[in-house]
Formats: sequence, C-alpha cells, structure tokens
Amino acid sequence: MAIIITDECINCGACEPECPNTAIYEGAESWTYTQGTNLTGNQVTLPNGEVVNPLAEQEPISDEVYFIAPNKCTECMGFHEEPQCAAVCPVDCCVPDDDHEETEEELLAKQAFLHQ
Repeated sequence: MAIIITDECINCGACEPECPNTAIYEGAESWTYTQGTNLTGNQVTLPNGEVVNPLAEQEPISDEVYFIAPNKCTECMGFHEEPQCAAVCPVDCCVPDDDHEETEEELLAKQAFLHQ
C-alpha cells in the first residue's frame, strides 16, 4: 500500500527530499506525474488503469500539510528496504494508507513503470 502523511505532520519537510519517486509535496503545492519519473508524452496509462496526462498539473491533496501522491508512491520498493519518509519523520506521521493497498509485486511494477 502507499504511504499517507497524517494531519499530525509538523511541516518540517524532512520527508520530501528522501522520496525516490518525488511523490511527496508541500501542502497546497500542485504536482505532476513527470516530476522525478521518466514518464513522457501527453497520455499514459498508470498501472492501476487510470489514464492521465503526465505533464498536467494535479491538484494538491492537502492544503495544510505535506502529502504523498499515492499513484507515485512505491513505499521505496526497488530503492530502499523501508519507506524513507517514515524512517526520517520525527513525529511518525508517515503511515500505511489503508485506502491504497498494493502488494509488493504491484509496488515493484509501479516503480518499474515510473522509472522505465
């Protein structure tokens, strides 16, 4: 499953530079699928079947605290042994996202897709 940042976040920003997928953004920041990935073109089909324009700016998921784009989060699979955001978070607010459950195989496939 992806990781989510809870509202206990103190906005320290320690997690953001640790993400190998550039899936973590400051609250109220728009984002794109191309940031930190090798996705190109005007249309891609994500591993979950969703069709997106990777260049298009996406709405922030949170306006108040850092957030993780779940379609870009691989729990650091393929890069590290554990999610780096959770490892560096001083208040333990980077936790599994029950709304985005994925197997290890799905996470590794997503990692390969994002960085092909």
